[in-house]
Amino acid sequence: MDSKINFQANERQRRSANYKPNIWNDGFLESLNNKYISENLIEDVKNMMFVETEDLIAQLELIDSIGKLGLTNHFEKEIKEALDTVENSNPYITENLYATALHFKILRQHGYKVSQDVFGGFMDEKVALKESNLWDVKGMLELLEASNLAFEGERILDEAKASSTVALRGFEVWNLDNNLARQVVHSLELSSHRRVGWFNVKWHIHTYEKDNHANTILLLELVKLNFNMVQAALQKDLREVSTDRPVECFMLAVGLNFHPGYTSFRNLFSKVINLILIIDDVYDIYGSLEELKIFTNAVDRWDVGVTEQLSECMKTCFQVLYNTTCEFAHEIEEESGWNLALPHLSKAVLA
Repeated sequence: MDSKINFQANERQRRSANYKPNIWNDGFLESLNNKYISENLIEDVKNMMFVETEDLIAQLELIDSIGKLGLTNHFEKEIKEALDTVENSNPYITENLYATALHFKILRQHGYKVSQDVFGGFMDEKVALKESNLWDVKGMLELLEASNLAFEGERILDEAKASSTVALRGFEVWNLDNNLARQVVHSLELSSHRRVGWFNVKWHIHTYEKDNHANTILLLELVKLNFNMVQAALQKDLREVSTDRPVECFMLAVGLNFHPGYTSFRNLFSKVINLILIIDDVYDIYGSLEELKIFTNAVDRWDVGVTEQLSECMKTCFQVLYNTTCEFAHEIEEESGWNLALPHLSKAVLA
């Protein structure tokens, strides 16, 4: 008697999740075309805004704006030089909650060490926010954003988050400046720290359009240009992704890094996410218990030969997983010269 289990006879008994057809068809992907041609405003922004801006708060606001508008990659050197200077200064003004919160937020966002104790002067003896600060809308707004960068166990920031949230919810937003009211509602809905940066750029563009300051106008000209350039690069990347659920997988990759220079990362990451989705469906819906044991054993041993007892589609699934992992290792070796990637990648698959 043949010891191999014939799973082919059980094909009709398989479950189905009744997924709807994919709305992102090949025709849609091929239609993506952005012919936007750019002009270089970056040097103008550097000269007018970084060189001429000496006020500490104005510099921090500029760096904050650049981050929110998705322009950080164009000014990495200038931002680091500015923050190195800021870090070594003593910018905290006890009475200025907005400036202190903005300074704290920007430094933590860029990986600098800064203590929660900078907010000590705004707290009472019970480590509660002093009532006099609760009417400072801009200060409360920036404090809320800063508090979302708290590390575990930072009691002052936990209290700051609770107090600023209650205070901002208590403001009658219709009595505020329209732009400020929009920002309050936006931050209470979900903090900037928890939003996907690229997908939030358009919202910030609309906010900054209401500011008629000369520097803001120049910055907006650059950000709109950059937005079209990045969109063109991302659309080009998306056309190269050839999976069954390309847009959903690709958007996750864009959320992690939207900068045009990271095409290879987005394409590889999109494939990884698509594989995860497929294998998840295999385990949740498609595979029988016996098949899944064999499939798991094949992954554990990293051996294509173990899959011989499986149906063709599950053999193919493992083969794609195996080949894609080897492809990643090869690309890493080509780009960096490191030839030990495959053992680490196969272990990551097991995890």
